[in-house]
Amino acid sequence: MQLISALPPQVRQYLLVTGNYWAFTLTDGALRMLVVLYFHELGYSPLQIAMLFLFYEIFGVVTNLVGGWLGARLGLNRTMNIGLALQVMALSMLLVPTTLLTVPWVMAAQALSGIAKDLNKMSAKSAIKLLLPAEAQGALYKWIALLTGSKNALKGVGFFLGGALLALLGFKGAVLLMAIALALVWLLSTVLLKKDLGKASAKSRFRDIFSNSRAVNVLAAARLFLFASRDVWFVVALPVFLASQFGWDYWQVGGFLALWIIGYGAVQSAAPRITGSQSGKLPDGRTALQWATALAALPALIAIALNGGIHPAASLLGGLLLFGIVFAINSALHSYLIVSYAREDGVSMDVGFYYMANALGRLLGTLLSGWVYQHAGLEACLWISSAFLTLAAATSLLLPKHRTGKYST
Repeated sequence: MQLISALPPQVRQYLLVTGNYWAFTLTDGALRMLVVLYFHELGYSPLQIAMLFLFYEIFGVVTNLVGGWLGARLGLNRTMNIGLALQVMALSMLLVPTTLLTVPWVMAAQALSGIAKDLNKMSAKSAIKLLLPAEAQGALYKWIALLTGSKNALKGVGFFLGGALLALLGFKGAVLLMAIALALVWLLSTVLLKKDLGKASAKSRFRDIFSNSRAVNVLAAARLFLFASRDVWFVVALPVFLASQFGWDYWQVGGFLALWIIGYGAVQSAAPRITGSQSGKLPDGRTALQWATALAALPALIAIALNGGIHPAASLLGGLLLFGIVFAINSALHSYLIVSYAREDGVSMDVGFYYMANALGRLLGTLLSGWVYQHAGLEACLWISSAFLTLAAATSLLLPKHRTGKYST
């Protein structure tokens, strides 16, 4: 505790925000895996499982729009703590008797979880910009990459945790344990997190939730296509394919996807070095275009290999690993660029608008993942993923280029 007390205030707040985000992410990843595997065991079809997450994604879209405005008016500490409290409520809703776990009830619980997740994420990403001076763009990129990468690594741990807890404690026991743990985190956060963090100096108007920045709008469009390309095969199609076609059990599905997400997060954390921090140049729109173009080819190559029967397991799993590496760099670049482009006063509004597009992409990908897989299989999901990534690359052509800034810490 003495070591933490000796740290600069900005670093202490960064650690609080990051720890808060980590705890939330663990439960979010575990809950996603619990729901997919548990309801697959109950006999739900891939499309029905996808529908369980429909409100999660829809309310994520709405929350990011309204949440950015709320963050500017109320302070990011409040929106972050509201997100934690809502996630505890969402988990508690799933503790009802099994006979009451109907599709509408689970969808309602997922709606609360979607609101909670995006309030928490928007608050965490926005807060980082306010803890650093405007000229420290290199440090901003590194802090954002570390926050995003560590979050996704823990989401992977959450996937494994969800599969493990389902096997060890059953659905109800796993949900109860997570609800209690997150309630304790919420109590600590309400006490320790800085008050009025990110509260705009001027009164924010509700109509300002729509960004008037061309760079923010273009990046939001690219983000929509980027995340639709991932979720169209990753959310429902991939875990169901691994369980049904490869015969994997809960531990294997949860463990593999956990390792994938952990590696994905590690690559995100290292993105500043991978994208050229040693040269002293900051990434710009051209960087985003190059990495999106490289990513677009990978799902198509996996689909071709599967269609040709070329070592299906090796082609899918190896291709998935390559996809994770390149996707992680794309995601980290976008996460830095939005915080860099966002206005200083009321940063949460630009970040909220951007993550609204992120949530819309996830919604589109999730719905297509269940429907396309059920009717046309995994290969079709992969071709659609490649098409979305081509659109992301084309959109990135419009992003600002030739930034003159240099790394500074």
